[in-house]
Amino acid sequence: MPPSDRARPTRRQLLTASAVSLGGVTLGPALGALPATAQGATPADLGGGSRRPRHTITIDGEPYPDPLHLERGTPVRRARLWETHRRAELQQLFAQHVHGTMLPRPQEQSAEVSVQQFATVVRKDLTTHVTGPFGSGSWLTRVFVPTGEVRGTFLLIDHRGAATDDPEQDTPYLPVRTINRAGYALAVFDAKEVAPDDPARYREGVIDLFSDPSAPLPPTAGRAIAAWAWAASRVMDHLSEDPDLDPARIALIGHSRSGKASLLAGGLDQRFVTVITNDSGSTGSKLARRGKGDDGRAEDVAKITSTFPHWFSEVYASYAGREEALPVDQHQLMALVAPRRLYVTSATEDANADPEGEFLAYVAAAPVYGLYGLADTGLPSTTWPPSADVPVRGPAMSYHLRTGGHGLTEVDWGWFLAGDLFD
Repeated sequence: MPPSDRARPTRRQLLTASAVSLGGVTLGPALGALPATAQGATPADLGGGSRRPRHTITIDGEPYPDPLHLERGTPVRRARLWETHRRAELQQLFAQHVHGTMLPRPQEQSAEVSVQQFATVVRKDLTTHVTGPFGSGSWLTRVFVPTGEVRGTFLLIDHRGAATDDPEQDTPYLPVRTINRAGYALAVFDAKEVAPDDPARYREGVIDLFSDPSAPLPPTAGRAIAAWAWAASRVMDHLSEDPDLDPARIALIGHSRSGKASLLAGGLDQRFVTVITNDSGSTGSKLARRGKGDDGRAEDVAKITSTFPHWFSEVYASYAGREEALPVDQHQLMALVAPRRLYVTSATEDANADPEGEFLAYVAAAPVYGLYGLADTGLPSTTWPPSADVPVRGPAMSYHLRTGGHGLTEVDWGWFLAGDLFD
C-alpha cells in the first residue's frame, strides 16, 4: 500500500517509534569506532577512488551519493531499513572519511550543579566531569531557565566564548534575555573548553583523556569538530535529567564551525528533537562536491583542511581536489537527523559558505524524510534562489535564507523562537 493510502502517524509518534526501534543505534555518539579492518589505516587506504559511491542521485545536474541505497546495493524504501541499517552505515562512513572516530563514552561521568535565583530566571552552572584512560577533565555549561512554564530548551555550542553569567545578556549572537522572555530555556557551553580551537593545542581538553598524550593521533581519529559534537551529547546526558526541563524538547544549535558540530552531533544522537545548523558552510550544510561553488569563492575541502587541520580527521584532507571520490556528502549528514526536525539557515552574502550549496543539500535530504511521510521542505519551489527573509517550515524540515552576511543574529533567533520547533 503506498504511503499516501495509509493514515500517517504524527511526528511525535514517529520520533517515539524511531527511538524504540533503533536499539543500540539510538546512542549514536558511542558509534564511530572503525571496524577492525580499518584500524590503523592510512589516508590512502581509506580515501581511495574505489570508495566512490555505486549508487547516485542527481543534484544540480551532477551525480551525488544516494542516501537511499545500502552500500551493498539494496534500495531503502522503508523507514525500518533506514533505521536498522542505512543510518548506522552512513554514520560509519562519515566517521571513516570525514570527521574521524568519535570519543568513547567516559569511564566515569558526573555533573556538579550550582544554582542562583534571579527575578524571572534561574541560572544553573552545570560542570560536566569526565574520566578516560589518561585522566579527567571538565567543562562548564550555563543553563538559563525562565520561571514558569518552559516551552523548550536551546543548547548552543559556542565557539566565541560569548556566554556570561548575566541572565540580562541580550547580544545578537546570544540573546539570553530574549530567549528566556519567550518562554525558552538556554544552555550554552564554550567549545574551546572541550577542545581548544588551535591546531597546536586542540588535544588539551578532552581528546587527550582518551588518547595517549605522548603519541600522535592516528589519521582516522576525530579532532575538534568531533570533540565538540561529543561534548554536546555529554551535556545532553545531564539536561535530560534536569527536572525543570523536558528531555523531549531540547534543540541543538550551532553557528559556523559550531554549526558543523551541531549537525554532526544531531546526526549521531537521536535525543535532540531539533537540530539547527546556522551558516555552517563547508563540511556543514554545504555540498562538498560543489568545491568552490559557482562563483569560485566558497570554501572547499582543500581550503578548510589546510586552514583548520585540527577540525577533521587526516583522512578527510586526502580528498582535497577530488571530492567526487568521497563516498558521502553533506545532504546525507542532514538526512541522519530524520525524522526529527532539521533547520538549515544561510545568508545571502555568505559566499564562503556557498548558500546555494547549503540550499541544494537541504532539498536533497528530503527523500529520507519521505520515508516517514515528512518530505515537505516547506519551500514553495526547489529552484535556487528562494525568497530571502522568508522562513519556511515543513512538518519536519525548516529553512531560511537571511539577507546579509555570515553570522548568528537577532533576526535568526527571532525566526527560531517563532518557528514552532518543538512540535
